[in-house]
Amino acid sequence: MIYTCNKAKQIYLFFSIMLLFCACGDSKKVDVSNIDINVSISRFDRDFNALGTKPMPQQAALLQQKYGSFYRDYVERVLQAGSTTDTAYFGTLKQVFAGKAYQDLKHEVDSVYPTLDLQEAELTDAFRRVKYYFPAFKPMKVYAYFSGFQAQTSIGDGYVAVGLDMFLGANSKFYPALVQQYPHYLSRRFTPDNITPRVVEAVLREDMFPENDADKNLLARMIYNGKIMYAMDKVLPEVPDSTKIGYTGKQLQWCNTFKGDIWAYFLDENLLYNADYLQIQKYLTEAPFTPGLGEQNESAPKLAVWTGWQIVRQYMDKHTDLSLQQLMAERDAQKILNESKYRP
Repeated sequence: MIYTCNKAKQIYLFFSIMLLFCACGDSKKVDVSNIDINVSISRFDRDFNALGTKPMPQQAALLQQKYGSFYRDYVERVLQAGSTTDTAYFGTLKQVFAGKAYQDLKHEVDSVYPTLDLQEAELTDAFRRVKYYFPAFKPMKVYAYFSGFQAQTSIGDGYVAVGLDMFLGANSKFYPALVQQYPHYLSRRFTPDNITPRVVEAVLREDMFPENDADKNLLARMIYNGKIMYAMDKVLPEVPDSTKIGYTGKQLQWCNTFKGDIWAYFLDENLLYNADYLQIQKYLTEAPFTPGLGEQNESAPKLAVWTGWQIVRQYMDKHTDLSLQQLMAERDAQKILNESKYRP
């Protein structure tokens, strides 16, 4: 009898797992193969290097023609070398190329990224999914460049640029020297597998769905961030949650374990309708942990972002007839909270 009972449990468990597997698989099986988008990442980092090996005036003209506003943005904002309408900036470029720091960085980037074939394939799939859910989406040109350790991604007029120097791997020799600017809890995410999620997040946040200035209180900001994260779920179905939000595995587990306590904390502290950014920013921004929550600083950061994500997920689970477009257009954060019936 015991054997029969155990056998029945095993069979039940097997089919439960299979059903769960199939359900998860179905949620990801959106066929985008026929959508006419193919991402090619232009290697501005290599084209830029030609300025130091070829006649500079001619090469600069070629780059301005090929990269348009990005070339101007790079020279004037990243390098801060002066206006591209005045060739005086050539002097700054010559100093850049002559420096050992530039040569060392170029060597490192070339060794980590001899090609960007993987990233092109990932972004092709991601942009096709964006187009699937948002037919009006116009694919942006994608450029790879050296940001001077300033930014992982940059959005401009019709382009999104990837700072390869900000994705060299968590153990890159460059990041310890930048620990004041980028402590380890940030630099541990400067890895190749973060390129596509960060590009997608930048496109969603900065180009397609920028945050409304009227969203002042924590609930509004929570739901806004939750909608962005849910859109990333749809656009990046194979990417782990920890990578999408930038958590370690332990931080994600902590959130799932204490989600009831997190929600109770927001309610007990009357934080949902608090619009004082100085008081609520610690629940929205990057940090090693959230002060005041958890023992021995093991809590996760950005708890309002994570909680908003769970609320939106539950809301969409209860509104299976809603499209992603309709979700992103819904401006009533209170409605989403109420109808999600979020009670962890």
